Amino acid sequence: MVRADARENRARILAAAREAFAEDGDTSMNQIAQRAGVGPGTLYRNYPNRDALVLAINQEEIERLTGSVDQLLAASPPVEALRLWTIDLVAAMRAKNGLGDALSPAAHKAITEQSYGPVIEAITSLLDAGKRDGVIRSDAEPGDFLQLTGALWRAAPERTESILALILDGLSVRPR
Repeated sequence: MVRADARENRARILAAAREAFAEDGDTSMNQIAQRAGVGPGTLYRNYPNRDALVLAINQEEIERLTGSVDQLLAASPPVEALRLWTIDLVAAMRAKNGLGDALSPAAHKAITEQSYGPVIEAITSLLDAGKRDGVIRSDAEPGDFLQLTGALWRAAPERTESILALILDGLSVRPR
């Protein structure tokens, strides 16, 4: 069982690292420890290197994103839940892009491996809900949808909603 103070330290470290890497991907581990209000020993005991810290930030974000699917589906119709979730995903992808300077090639690969399955599973749940309701095409594939969202995070932020509307329109079932 992890002590409450240890959990709090980890949370502060991850929050400080997320902010620091977003501002400057070259932020040192010591600067992150300082920003989190912990000693370097505490930081390195929890995250022995930069890659471990970046992977932990990513894992936390993936868990938050994938964990929101059921709540979104309970509160909104499937297409709206998919829209809201995708906007959140795109924001996370943009933030992760900001971590790029902090990542080694091995960490880039690990993040892709760590993220892909859970994200595809979340998209599958959202698409399946829409298919069950008859509002999303039966041939809509999670991998295709994820590939399309890759264009969204590269687009100007003010274009995200309109491009997403086109993608969602393409997923919609058309009356015959």
